[in-house]
Amino acid sequence: MHQLPKTGSLWKGKAMKITYRESKEFTPAQLEDLFSSVKWESGKYPNRLAEGMKNSSVVISAWDRDTLVGLVRSLDDGATTAFLHYLLVRPAYQKLRIGYALMEKMMRHYTDFLYVKIMPSDKAVVPFYQKFGFKNFDNYCALEVKNLGRVADKIPSGR
Repeated sequence: MHQLPKTGSLWKGKAMKITYRESKEFTPAQLEDLFSSVKWESGKYPNRLAEGMKNSSVVISAWDRDTLVGLVRSLDDGATTAFLHYLLVRPAYQKLRIGYALMEKMMRHYTDFLYVKIMPSDKAVVPFYQKFGFKNFDNYCALEVKNLGRVADKIPSGR
């Protein structure tokens, strides 16, 4: 695990010490708690989330002491293209620039890649990603197959 710089601040009179970590190791319970806090349906699949993090290219997380408060992860081919997937911050910690810090740290990994792509599921967050150089292109559209609710929370065999 690689420790990234720490940020200390006060929030609603409470001292916070946000620590950023680069690690792919999480318990299913930590991920379920974080994903459920933002009401993402994938939070119902904590075992798959934990396995998915292990198989990601880069995962950077934000912690307030022992509490996972934010996370960003990427999948890449090692040379040309990186996809950023899952940027989330626990609601009680939003508006504290944690998401911004996570993105800054993640984007440093991909300065030499040909493409860095993201597929926001909410158009309201597009201006946030534009701060990092992302653009909408008229000839691009996102497609997805959604199996949530149809599959169990167990790791697929044969992989």
